[in-house]
Amino acid sequence: MTDPTPYERQAANTSLGELVSEVTSDMSTLMRQELALAKAELRESATEAAKGSAMLAAGAYAGMMAILFLSIAFWWALGTVIGNGWSGVVTAVIWAIIAAILIPIGRKNLKNVKGAPQTVDTLKEIPEALKRNEENR
Repeated sequence: MTDPTPYERQAANTSLGELVSEVTSDMSTLMRQELALAKAELRESATEAAKGSAMLAAGAYAGMMAILFLSIAFWWALGTVIGNGWSGVVTAVIWAIIAAILIPIGRKNLKNVKGAPQTVDTLKEIPEALKRNEENR
């Protein structure tokens, strides 16, 4: 028969209440650490998302203003060539085509957003950590 491991000797000399208390304390510490990690990851992600969103919104507004005035100029110039009624329709169709191209690209990019990958990875490790390992046999 093999010699008992240090953990087996400790378990033999410790009461069940103390062992349960130690396991409960360790689980509580582990869960607090995981929660803190998740909060930190999500806070960092939210901060970066807020900064990026603000810059995108400001850039989008400036871009929309530029596009509006360029569209009006295009509409006016086209109106002198093909007539005022159809120049608005042609301008609208061009913008519909651009929207049809950009919307699917935007959806694809949104599907690639990741939440808290490190937290998910460490939470997956918890069940394995609770199993008896070779050292404890």
